[in-house]
Amino acid sequence: MNNRIALGTVQFGQPYGISNTSGVTNVVAAQAILSCARSAGMDTLDTAIAYGESEQRLGEIGVGQWLVISKLPAVPDSCADVAGWVRESFHESVARLRISRLHGLLLHQSQQLLGSKGPELYRSLLTLKEQGAVEKIGISIYSPSELDALWPNYRFDVVQAPLSIIDRRLATSGWLNRLHQAGTEVHIRSVFLQGLLLMDSVRRPSYFNRWQALWDQWHGWLQDHSLSALQGCLGFVLPQTEISRIIVGVDSPKQLQEILASLDMPAIEPPLTLANEDADLIEPFRWRVS
Repeated sequence: MNNRIALGTVQFGQPYGISNTSGVTNVVAAQAILSCARSAGMDTLDTAIAYGESEQRLGEIGVGQWLVISKLPAVPDSCADVAGWVRESFHESVARLRISRLHGLLLHQSQQLLGSKGPELYRSLLTLKEQGAVEKIGISIYSPSELDALWPNYRFDVVQAPLSIIDRRLATSGWLNRLHQAGTEVHIRSVFLQGLLLMDSVRRPSYFNRWQALWDQWHGWLQDHSLSALQGCLGFVLPQTEISRIIVGVDSPKQLQEILASLDMPAIEPPLTLANEDADLIEPFRWRVS
């Protein structure tokens, strides 16, 4: 069970998450989190070149025993040699991580595959895989609708996408099952909506007041079933066997231990009315929070 939980490491390189009040996780805490995760049987780390100093920090701590997945940023518009850029970005990434190969290499901006550089970008990923430098290639998406345009022309070993008790688009669109049937690993993130689903009404920013009816139902459902918000969030995704990895980010070993302690809770089916497709709510880059 624990190896289905992957450790997200964006907090190791930059402040992240609406509920994060401690900023970047310091190296001592990061090392303790990795040690706790490894002892619990977790084996996968998720990072990215765009995550500030995350790769550098992981390299300093040592991640040779982990399955490391990283992501390429967008190819610069001025780039004339896409293959060279991909190759150089990969080598710089593994140099920072102090490892020789990656378990997975994903594209952070999947839409670039639809542009003029798309075919060469995809071939460059395939070349790294054929050379044994990368075991699996894939994309990180913000919405399953991205797959509608990509799937006719490309295939991936891994697709990373958001999925939560509020944002169920990956499942309701049919893409979760479709990817699983195609043999593609599905790695989900934003299970807690960057921590928003774990916040109480006192700490929740006023931007989210327009969805007060949803919050009332969410907390009422948790109370009716004697669940913590953490248990409610994880209880929704864990029973879905099509999911290979559930990526969680934490600021401390205590937070990770609380997550791991919640994995054995019996699943309780949440009401369909908790699902919401309002992009202003479920897509964090749209949030206007001061």
